[in-house]
Amino acid sequence: MGSIPAVLFVYGTLKRGARNHRLLADQVFLGAATTAARYRVVDLGPYPGLVRDAAGGVAVHGELYAVSGCCLAELDDFEGVPELFTRELVEVDGRSGVWAYFWNGPVPDGAQTGDRWPL
Repeated sequence: MGSIPAVLFVYGTLKRGARNHRLLADQVFLGAATTAARYRVVDLGPYPGLVRDAAGGVAVHGELYAVSGCCLAELDDFEGVPELFTRELVEVDGRSGVWAYFWNGPVPDGAQTGDRWPL
């Protein structure tokens, strides 16, 4: 019996049409999604990072995928978990148990932030 796929929210280079989408191309696209208004996307140059912002957060736009355990492990490695990013639950409208990759460093001074990437 196969494992139950995890649901993953992506907001940057893993989205359809973006440069690293190949890593998700064989997984099941569930549709566009928006987080609760408690987050922010930070422009880190070549890629974005998701951060929590309880006071001034916005609803971040992205995509949902049903991802196999094997794919999730490969993505954890690709995203540099747990050094660069951490994989944690994110609040997505209308769903529970959704994972996302959160930036695990300080937000650089002057970094642009917003509700989607690219900004």
